[in-house]
Amino acid sequence: MAFLWSLIIGGIIGWLAGLIMGRDIPGGIIGNIIAGFIGAWLGSFLLGNWGPVVGDFYFIPALIGSLVLVFIVSLIMGAMGKRRTP
Repeated sequence: MAFLWSLIIGGIIGWLAGLIMGRDIPGGIIGNIIAGFIGAWLGSFLLGNWGPVVGDFYFIPALIGSLVLVFIVSLIMGAMGKRRTP
């Protein structure tokens, strides 16, 4: 049950990051979950573990890390799109 809760919270964090940045994350729900998990790791690595804990995620660092991840992914996807268009 804890794994399912982590998937749900990871998806919500990834969805919120995409919503705040105004960009869609490729992959839909699975992409949101992956962005939430990677963002949580990135946020904890950069900012440490602090703030409220929800579903084994430190929410604020996870959200900030997901925002950084969404920004980087959108830059890469934008660069790839510009390169393909003549």
